[in-house]
Amino acid sequence: MYPFDSPDQLKKALRDQQYIASEEIATVLYLSKTLGKPLLAEGPAGVGKTELAKAIAGATGYELIRLQCYEGLDETKALYEWEYAKQMLYTQLLRDKLQDVLAKSASLREAADRLAQEEDVFFSMRFLLPRPLLKAVLSEKPTVLLIDEIDRADAEFEAFLLEILSDFQVSVPEIGTLQAVHRPLVVLTSNNTRELSEALKRRCLYLFIDYPTLEQELSVVRLKVPDLAPRLARDAVELVQRLRTMDLRKSPSISETLDWAKALVSLNASALDERTLETTLSVLLKHESDLQRARRLLRRTDGDDQPPTRLPPRPRWQN
Repeated sequence: MYPFDSPDQLKKALRDQQYIASEEIATVLYLSKTLGKPLLAEGPAGVGKTELAKAIAGATGYELIRLQCYEGLDETKALYEWEYAKQMLYTQLLRDKLQDVLAKSASLREAADRLAQEEDVFFSMRFLLPRPLLKAVLSEKPTVLLIDEIDRADAEFEAFLLEILSDFQVSVPEIGTLQAVHRPLVVLTSNNTRELSEALKRRCLYLFIDYPTLEQELSVVRLKVPDLAPRLARDAVELVQRLRTMDLRKSPSISETLDWAKALVSLNASALDERTLETTLSVLLKHESDLQRARRLLRRTDGDDQPPTRLPPRPRWQN
C-alpha cells in the first residue's frame, strides 16, 4: 500500500530521508506511482537522481533493487541466467536414478519421452539465477526498481527493456510466464550521454533535475553538513554556483559540494581564504584545466576575502 495521499506528504517524507525535493519532483514522483508509470529522471551527473530513488525507497519502506547500466549489458545480466554448473552437479548426483528411469524403456523414443517427463526437475526455479529485473518481478514485497544510467546501455537493451516495463511479466521458455506480484515503482536515470528512444520516453513520466539554485543547495548543505558555520556554508555554495557558470569540463556536482563542505569542517576552516581554496579546490574540480581556470578566476577577485554575493545568471544545463 502506497503510504502517501498527496505530493506534499511525499515531499515531507523525502525530507525526512534528507532529500530536499522541489514541488515538481514530489508531484511527478507521486504521479508515477498513482498512474503506474515509470519515472525517467534526466539531468547532469551528481544532481541527485540516484539519491531520489534511494530516498523514495527509504520513505516507503520498499526494497531497493538496482540495475546499473553499462555498455554491453544484456538480458542475462539484467534478467536471469541458468546456473548450468548447479544443473550439472544435480545431474551427476541423480545419474543412478536416471538410469533406473530409462532402463525399462523399450526404444529410444520411449526413453526420450520418459526423460521429458522429468524436465521439471532440471529446468525449475532452483536453477534460475535472478538478476535485478527478475528479482523485482518475483519479489513478494513492494520494491523500488532503480535502472541507473540507462543512457549507458545499448539501444538494443533499451528495446528489450520496453517489453518488461509494459507488462512486468517475464517469459522463461523452460518454465513459463512469470508475472509481477507487486508492480515495482520504477525510476530510470539518465545523464543524457545519448538520446533515448521516443518509445521509452512515451512509457515514462519525464523529470529533468537540474543543478539546484543557491538557496536549494544551501538548504542541502545545512541539512547534511550541519557542523559547517552558516556564513562559511553560504560562501562555499556561492563559490560553487559561480564555478558552474564557467566553461568547465565537469562542473561540480551536489555530491562534490557536500564533500567540500565536509572537508572544510574537517580542516576547521573559518573562511575561504587563499590557502584554504588552494589546498581544497581539487575536492570540487577533477580536471587540471578546470582547476587552472578556477584559480585564474579567484586571482581576479583577490581583492575580496569572500566570493561575490551577486552571481551572474546560471544557464540551464545542456549536453
